[in-house]
Amino acid sequence: MKALTWQGKRDVRVEDVPDPTIQEPTDAVVRITSSGLCGSDLHLYEVLTPFMTPGDILGHEPMGIVEEVGPEVTNLKPGDRVVVPFQISCGHCFMCSSGLQTQCETTQVTSEHMGAALFGYTRLYGAVPGAQAEYLRVPQAQYGPIKVPEGPSDDRFVYLSDVLPTAWQAVAYADVPRGGTVAVLGLGPIGDMACRIALARGAGRVFGVDLVPERLARARARGVDTYDLRGFDHEKELVAALHDETDGRGPDAVIDAVGTEAHGSSVARLVQQTASAMPRALSGPLAERFSVDRLAALHTAIDLVRRGGTISLSGVYGGSADPLPLLTMFDKQLQIRMGQANVRRWVDDILPCLTDEDPLGVDDFATHRVPLSQAPHAYEMFQRKQDGAVKVLMTP
Repeated sequence: MKALTWQGKRDVRVEDVPDPTIQEPTDAVVRITSSGLCGSDLHLYEVLTPFMTPGDILGHEPMGIVEEVGPEVTNLKPGDRVVVPFQISCGHCFMCSSGLQTQCETTQVTSEHMGAALFGYTRLYGAVPGAQAEYLRVPQAQYGPIKVPEGPSDDRFVYLSDVLPTAWQAVAYADVPRGGTVAVLGLGPIGDMACRIALARGAGRVFGVDLVPERLARARARGVDTYDLRGFDHEKELVAALHDETDGRGPDAVIDAVGTEAHGSSVARLVQQTASAMPRALSGPLAERFSVDRLAALHTAIDLVRRGGTISLSGVYGGSADPLPLLTMFDKQLQIRMGQANVRRWVDDILPCLTDEDPLGVDDFATHRVPLSQAPHAYEMFQRKQDGAVKVLMTP
């Protein structure tokens, strides 16, 4: 089959690889009909290269048609249309039963001291072959895949794999009071969708912050009060402007949908680039023990949120040696919630929004649709924020 493989920093290629097969009785094989390109994939493209191996298959936002199931998968049959969550979870362990599927005790990557295995996401998360491919082997298929109805296009449901539950959890963790205020830092796919969900769940005002004109325009069209970072000489000016809009206090909650890609620290960027350029035997330990993030977005969130407010982190951070302003965080009595989205925990809440009325605007959420053969170009375009690229879907 054809699949997109990682070969090095900013080097991804569509290659012929072996077709996946049933290996365990709880496996399924799914023929992919749509697969998303996620902002997290860009971390593999550039930042997290020490944890990648040439030939790794990328992608973790798939949906498709079940081709084959193992003998213990009794809830699916060939021909079923399914969305596959980005994490692999069993559904019956303590963590899954607690709604923490990203901590699944059956698939935890204990050798790396990490949580549940993820599709297409580094050896830290199991090096499981990903979904930017023609076919996908799905472990724990007795629980993970979400059956969806025939009829609507893939766009209606594909975001259940990651975008929708990640944004939904970001808003839920932010705990925005009804009629309250929330600022969303970063208006990529997750930040954009988090704005939509916050408004749908009753937030009084949503402030969206970014520096890409097309992203700001998309959010503004959905009723978000947008702030262009390019219009401020310093982060403190942005903080002051938003404080002025919230009775001098700051918003009740801030969602950081940027993560370590935030522009800000040249030192952190240098460490990241140095680690990615070193031999693998050295770069992995350096990145694990001494990695630092570019924390501009998180520091802005800490300054911005009101005292007693909540910060919700959905942007990916990977540092181990990051200094944080704990005095300020303690003094402001902040609550901080974070983590990979627990997809199956939120599916029942999200499905009622995926109707023909389309209140979240999923049907036209994608800005680009490309064949798998154009995946390398799509990565470059998305990484450089070219051509108005906000959300890219691939079709094998």
